[in-house]
Parts: sequence; C-alpha cells; structure tokens
Amino acid sequence: MTDQTLDLLRQAPFHLDEEAVAWVADTATRLEGDSRLMQLFVIGMHGPVGAWTDEIAQLRPGGVMRFFSADGAAEAGLLDRLQDEAEVPLLVSADLEGSRMSLAFGTTVPNPLALAAVNDVALTEGISRIMAEEARAVGVNWSYTPVLDINAAFRSPIVATRGYGAEIDRIEAHALTQAKAFQQAGVAACVKHWPGEGFDDRDQHLLTTVNPLSMDEWEAHFGRLYRAAIAEGVLSVMSAHIALPSFVREGESEAGLEAFRPASLSTALTTDLLRGRLGFNGLIVSDASEMAGVTSFMDVAQAKVEMLRAGCDMILFSQDVPRDLGAIKAALADGSLSRSRVDEALLRVLGLKAALGLHKAGRVPAAARLTQLGKPEAEALARAGFQRAPTLVKDVQNLFPISPDRHKRVLFVTGGIVSPIHGASMAFALPDLMRQRGFAVDVHVAGDAIPTGQYDLVLYGLGEETLLTRGRIFLDWLGLMGNFRLSMRRTWHEMPTAMVSFGYPYYLYDAPRMPAYVNAYCTSDEMQEAVLDCMMGLRPFAGQSPVDAFCGLEDARY
Repeated sequence: MTDQTLDLLRQAPFHLDEEAVAWVADTATRLEGDSRLMQLFVIGMHGPVGAWTDEIAQLRPGGVMRFFSADGAAEAGLLDRLQDEAEVPLLVSADLEGSRMSLAFGTTVPNPLALAAVNDVALTEGISRIMAEEARAVGVNWSYTPVLDINAAFRSPIVATRGYGAEIDRIEAHALTQAKAFQQAGVAACVKHWPGEGFDDRDQHLLTTVNPLSMDEWEAHFGRLYRAAIAEGVLSVMSAHIALPSFVREGESEAGLEAFRPASLSTALTTDLLRGRLGFNGLIVSDASEMAGVTSFMDVAQAKVEMLRAGCDMILFSQDVPRDLGAIKAALADGSLSRSRVDEALLRVLGLKAALGLHKAGRVPAAARLTQLGKPEAEALARAGFQRAPTLVKDVQNLFPISPDRHKRVLFVTGGIVSPIHGASMAFALPDLMRQRGFAVDVHVAGDAIPTGQYDLVLYGLGEETLLTRGRIFLDWLGLMGNFRLSMRRTWHEMPTAMVSFGYPYYLYDAPRMPAYVNAYCTSDEMQEAVLDCMMGLRPFAGQSPVDAFCGLEDARY
C-alpha cells in the first residue's frame, strides 16, 4: 500500500493524522483472506441479544446494524462484547430517523418531516444532538441519515415522513444541520438515497425506482444537495437502488436497459458521478443489498460483486454470507473484480473507523454511558418539538377548538398505527388521552354503522408514517369502515368531522371534502398529546406544511 494511496485518508472528509494513517496501513496489511473481505460487510442483527455474540465473532464483519429491543442495558452490553472480541473495531450502525425509529430505550424525538414543519434549525440541531449522544451511549457510531430525498411525488410511500419535505432550501438547511450535529457528537452521518428519491412514486424495496430528472434538473435538485453535504464534510453516502437514466445516456445515448441500472450496481452513477463529478472521497455503502430494487435487476449473489465493482465500499446486509463471500472470491479469481478495487474499499472502511477514533483504546463503562439516555432536558426539548409541529391544513367549518362541553361524545375512527417494521397494528393512545380530559370516546368497530345524531364529533385518526414494502399509502375507505356500503358514507353533513394524520401528509387526495384536516407527521404518544392540546386550543397549531398537503388539487382547499 503506497503513501500515494494512503493520501486519500489525509484528505476530506477523513482528515486523518499520521498516527491514524499508520493504523489503517498496519491493519490493512495484517488482514488476509476472508477477514479482509468481511471488512466490506455490514451484518444486520435482529432478535434476541444472546444469539449474536458467537455469530459475529465467527463472521468478523466490518460493521453491524442492530435492530434494537427496548432493553438498553442489554443492547449496550451486546455491543460492548462485540467490540471487545472484534479483530478490528466495528462500525455499529442504525437508522436514526426519529418518531417510531427513535431508540426504544431513549428519548422519543420528532421525525424529519415534523422538524421541517417546525422549520427551526436550532431545534433540529438540538434534536440531532440528542439522537447522536444517546446512540453513542448505547454503542452506535454510524447512522444512515440524514435523508436528502425530495418529497416531490405525493404518492411516494418511501419518502413522506423520512425526509425534510419538498423545498430544497428547507431540506438543505435541516439535513446539513443534522449531519453536522451527528458528526460533532462522534456519529458518522450517511446521506441517502443516492442519486435521489422522491420523483418516482414507487418503493425501491419492491423494484428499481427511477429518478426521471434531466441532468440540468438533477443538478438544481439533488446535485445541489449532495454537493452541499460533501462540502460540509459528510463521511458517507448510501448508494441506493435508484436509476438516473439522464446521466447514463450522456455517455451512451442508446443505453437501453443499462440506463435503468440502479446506482448501487452502476459504475457510472457511483464512481463516475458521485466520486468523479461531485468529488466525494468518503465511504460509500450500498442500501440493503437484498431489496427487490437489486434482486429484480440481477442475481442476489452476483449483485454483491457488482456493488463492489461499481464503487460501493461496504455491502449492507447478507442473508447468506458464505454464498456472497464465495461469489466475491470467485470474481477476484477470474479477474472480473479487481484486487485494487477491494483494497481501495478496505482503505475507506478502515479510514472511517479511524476518523471516528475507533482505533484508540478506552471506553466508558456501559452503566455510566446509559445515564445519558432520557435526560429531563432532552425530553423537554423533544416535547417542545412535538408541540410545535402539528399543522392545521384546513378547517372550513371552524370546528377548532374542541371541548368536552361542546363535543362531549366522540367517535374515533381508525385503522390503528401501521408499521411493517414493528409488526401488527398498534392502538392509538389518543382515545384515552381524550377521556382523561373529559370526553366520552367510543372507538369505531369496522363494519358498524355510524348512527346520525349520537356523536358530537367524528374524529378520523390515521397512523401511517413512511412504510417500507407497502407499495402505496392511501386512504383505504373500505378497510377503514369495514363494509362496502359504509365506505361510501360521509359524516360531515350530519356531525362535526375532522381527520388527523399522524404520519403520511397526503390523505386529502382521497378525502378532498374533509372539512377539518390536521397533519401531525408522527405516530408517537408524545405527538398524540401535542395534537390534542392544539385541537383543544391549549396551544396554537404552529406547524407550517413542508409539503403540498392539497396534492395539487384546488378543490381540496375548500
């Protein structure tokens, strides 16, 4: 490994000193065979804590991603044991996206769309610092955030609440603030989803999505955002399963199917555009490597080889490590994957570890670190964020504020809180919160008729934050009401009626005549309480919509 090769680690965004460069060089020289190749894998860890110590010790990956339980002490203990037994310090990653994607044993914080609705960069900085410090306390040193996607196609189920809205200025301000706060707290930021999601209304978990912008348009949107993140010193980028035909066709006008090759498998997009034209020198990690955005395009094992060849330095997840490791070794043997590409990837993996100081000895005991979780000042700041986010999109009948005196009898109509990641539908806390304040609340049973005159308020509560593998998010009247005839009935001519979305902000597309509509962005109990305060007039609806909640429909405004 030459000094010229190592020089990339002295440059942005790594900025390694000579001691750190020497550690990278010595470690790279020492690693051989499978140990060398396994540094390029991030292994996902689900389920019970005890199952993973031996597994990770045997695999010896470069990084892990833990899907956390609610037991913070057990999780910190697991990660400490893994680090103690690791041949090379581990990158420990998570999706720190807020709301239901907050750490279950830490402070629940607003998600990006809620922060965009508040539009206070100082709040975003404070919330980001809480997230990073609590993540560090449990042992996380790398987050696959912030999201640079643009909420352009309102039917997109994959951006929605994970991004900072539809306005470039707002996205740039908040996303870069989050990245800077994370990295100052010792958590590497990873901007995603390269080369940019949000203009295709499909889900790359299910197919390869397409960024349809011309290169001039792309430069004005995603080019601007990624260039700004690179200039800010972001340490990593996630190359996703998104095609950008306009760039590929610059070099080959008749590219055919190759124009629709996902970025994670594309040398043109990952190496030529991201590394070459934009000048990114940090670590590139693939998005989850067994999503259908990859597997619908090529064989799952061969895709791992193609990701490395295209310019990814790390592969996120493998359901069959021996299979995938074998494919990479075969490609090295036949020359279809160069050893120099693997060496460069390894250099950046180790460089990121050194940039985070993982090569240095010493660690505060877990018990002391965990005292950083859920501090009163953190809970107070998060609560303030929730309170400022609810957005009154419309109230054409002047329903709000509501009160037990005028709206005593309430029917709450809901499909529950839906999250494929967390399993089955979860119940809302809102009915109990309203009962505690003097309302008499019935929860509608799907299939039951809604009797005229029995209620003073019909309140629809929808709980779908950004959903993975759902394909679409929409107002499913049939599923909500449980009956063909009931799905066609509307209550607002007979009784005061309102709808609150605790997630996806676009339900007016399916209910443009809904007289009162609130976007609240997050399904957390904290947000439900904040919305109730706003509905009762105890606090103002202070949020400003970061997206077009009317979906371009003029009639939805009335």
